[in-house]
Amino acid sequence: MFRTALMLTTLLFVDVVMPAQAADQAAAPRRPNIVLIVSDDHAWSDYSFMGHPQVATPHIDRLAGEGLTFTRGYVPSSLCCPSLASIVTGLYPHRHGITGNDPPNPRRLKPAEFHQSDEFQEGREAMNRRLEAVPTLPRELAKLGYVSFQSGKWWQGNFQRGGFTHGMTHGERHGDKGLQIGRQTLRPIYDFIADAKEQQKPFFVWYAPMMPHTPHTPPERLIEKYRAVAPSEHVARYWAMVEWFDETVGKLLARLDEEGLRDDTIVVYVTDNGWITDPATGHYAAKSKQSPYDGGLRTPIIVRWPGRVAPERCEALASSLDLAPTLLTAAGGKPAAEMVGIDLLDAAAREGRHTLMGECFTHDVVDLERPAASLRWRWIVDGNWKLIVPAGQHDAQGDAELYDLANDPLEERDVAGERPQVVERLRGELDDWWSGK
Repeated sequence: MFRTALMLTTLLFVDVVMPAQAADQAAAPRRPNIVLIVSDDHAWSDYSFMGHPQVATPHIDRLAGEGLTFTRGYVPSSLCCPSLASIVTGLYPHRHGITGNDPPNPRRLKPAEFHQSDEFQEGREAMNRRLEAVPTLPRELAKLGYVSFQSGKWWQGNFQRGGFTHGMTHGERHGDKGLQIGRQTLRPIYDFIADAKEQQKPFFVWYAPMMPHTPHTPPERLIEKYRAVAPSEHVARYWAMVEWFDETVGKLLARLDEEGLRDDTIVVYVTDNGWITDPATGHYAAKSKQSPYDGGLRTPIIVRWPGRVAPERCEALASSLDLAPTLLTAAGGKPAAEMVGIDLLDAAAREGRHTLMGECFTHDVVDLERPAASLRWRWIVDGNWKLIVPAGQHDAQGDAELYDLANDPLEERDVAGERPQVVERLRGELDDWWSGK
């Protein structure tokens, strides 16, 4: 059934489950393979092709140069678990129901103790069931005859619960064995691709290594490179992690070339949320991860499909919610009715979009049944305007903030008081989308 090499790898890394419909659809027309690359805690500006003066990302730069590259991409939420769930479902967090990284912690236990508690396990299971209740990209692709492989970051229990046919994660927080990908090895992905090729099946690879996410432990050769130019050791380590991650992307792209699959494979790139290193502490800065600012929400989005998608640098607004409908359409299927994004390969759809909305929640879910209970901010980008509206709960109380991203990309000057009509208009659009109640 599967080659010996893959089976040996499986013993070390992977549990394999083949859906019954895969065999039934073996004769389906050849569809494009798909590789989805998801970086982790990575600022939108920290790439050579996005203009960073020090950070070297030659392999992602090459991908951007060969693909349709959206420089103004966004994720709906700046925290990894809800963001990843949105990528795989094409739904906002308040729709798929996974709004935080961890379930409610009613006794306010310390993280190490909480993660071992019955409340944590019960809450995590309830969050996993949320993902089983909605369509996912791998589940929809399986209907088209695809086999799929999960590797790296994955919060929602065993990989099968997301609809993957193969995978590395079995249920622990973050991704257990899946986290070996990138930092330790790419072999499980290589073996999966080779086997899918031999079986003549279209494949979907989820490559989401916990990189450049902490711990920032890159090779010394890369740390040394950045020590001379970074403002602190903490920043040098983060920049080195970005380049180390880029090296793994280069290896994955090279493997597609070696297998003769480059022209038959759509490669997509996105990050789960942003990150700005505090030079003094190494922690994330206030206007990055978990925040409603572009430092936490913005990401380049790249779609490379040789011979089918012309290389272009595009400033149209794009969302990670668009990836599932885009890829399902490219595969010859139809997005599930629940999916709210557009097909990024449809120029008319891109040109017709003027706004993006999103939402940020507490790290620990407050109430699994009521997304609004965990809400901290809602936000909307309309052209170059960005409005942030606090929920009036938790630690996000305060007035709405308005920024002119064209002239203030770092969101340092709040002009809400100068533009009350813009604030009123955009708040109305946010309320029409979701009132936050």
